[in-house]
Amino acid sequence: MSAAAATPERQHHNVTLAVLVTGALAYALSQTMIAPALPRIQAELDTTTTLVTFALTGYLLTASIATPIVGRLGDMFGKERLLVITLSIFGLGSLVCALSHSIEMLIAGRAIQGVGGAIFPLSFGIIRDEFPREKVATGIGLISATFGIGGGAGLVISGVIVDHVAYEWIFWLALIVVIPAAVATHRFVPESPIKSPARIDWGGAALLSGGLVALLVAVSEGNTWGWESPAFLGLIAVAAILIVTWIRYEARHPEPLVDMRMMRDRPVLTTNLTALLIGFGMFGSYILVPQFVQVPVSSGFGFGASVTTAGLFMLPSALVMLVAGPISGLMGSRYGSKLPLLIGTTLACASFLMLAVWHSTHLAIYIATALMGLGIGFSFAAMANLIVEAVDQSQTGVATGMNTIMRTIGGAIGGQVAASIIAGHLTASGLPAESGYTTAFAVSAFAVAMAVLAALAIPGRLGAGSLAAVSRGHEVQA
Repeated sequence: MSAAAATPERQHHNVTLAVLVTGALAYALSQTMIAPALPRIQAELDTTTTLVTFALTGYLLTASIATPIVGRLGDMFGKERLLVITLSIFGLGSLVCALSHSIEMLIAGRAIQGVGGAIFPLSFGIIRDEFPREKVATGIGLISATFGIGGGAGLVISGVIVDHVAYEWIFWLALIVVIPAAVATHRFVPESPIKSPARIDWGGAALLSGGLVALLVAVSEGNTWGWESPAFLGLIAVAAILIVTWIRYEARHPEPLVDMRMMRDRPVLTTNLTALLIGFGMFGSYILVPQFVQVPVSSGFGFGASVTTAGLFMLPSALVMLVAGPISGLMGSRYGSKLPLLIGTTLACASFLMLAVWHSTHLAIYIATALMGLGIGFSFAAMANLIVEAVDQSQTGVATGMNTIMRTIGGAIGGQVAASIIAGHLTASGLPAESGYTTAFAVSAFAVAMAVLAALAIPGRLGAGSLAAVSRGHEVQA
């Protein structure tokens, strides 16, 4: 680990936090804004459902690949430098998407945008390196909550855009947000003095990337190809082989991309399992709730909402997350991050159970989505803090990057499982049956209930010791 020889004048940590939140928001908005626009894009670009879906899948693929790799590069070469590069690449992808006139160009732009997934681990690392000890948990909590806030708000904003202006404004908006974020990061965010110089493990990066691509393509296309099709089963087999090979390779590598000893540590392992399961529920809600409220009233259970109105049903979730993340961080700094994680997963589970048994009124949906936002906001903030608390300061970027990947993988699986259940419960008229939504909500509730059990398996209070470690890091900087 090396420290900068000279210490430049540092900005106030609140300035740094505002800049980091802006960059994180740009990525989080783009994650879900495209979903309501897919039918419009398919029609205007005269393409197939399979191809237009890759505009979403390609984003998830490159995000999953880039997140741990760029997180590790940030640990090695400087988090501020890599964050500026990441924001610039994300901006380039947004520009390509906004100017695209073919589905192929749009998919390419979305794949470039996906590199922005690394914004989160880099931001977590900067907060840990730069913030006063007592502000670390709250700062990480707010950035973590931005992941969910942007996801929910993206559905609302996208509905307005799809209903009133050209869909290209989805990408122009992302560019408008990310340009000042990149400039402000270069201008106001100090370069971290905490670095761990090492060689880049290209072999580990290639194996991890190949395994994630195979897994996410299989999960994303499973509903289209069929869950027992040779293509799906073949890709799952390839993914399993590559990921097992990657684990063995990393365990023997002198300077691995991801330290397998770190990944096997019980706090890290159980927190990542919780992230996988809570991601399953969150992305399931992004698909299920907007689709449910758009079902025609003639079905006997839907509300016949427009795309814009459907997004508004997710607004309570996004608004509640604004306060849930920082509160979770404060609670974690005082009582340990396991407590807010248990509270969050329990609330998220309760929201899905509520949707399964009571979804007949607008009020029921609003209450359930608010409860869901509270639960997911608490959970995301607590998980990021648990990872930061459990690992060495030189591994913050790659460790939080892997946790973000677990959320993404869980989300991809949750979204496809939800879509598959709805597709398997259709009425004679071709409309989704109410039983399909009830079943899907119940399955999501079960997944999040498993997240509660995973959270219970996390070792007890890590807060006191971890905060001491963070404090020691600041003493080294001083």
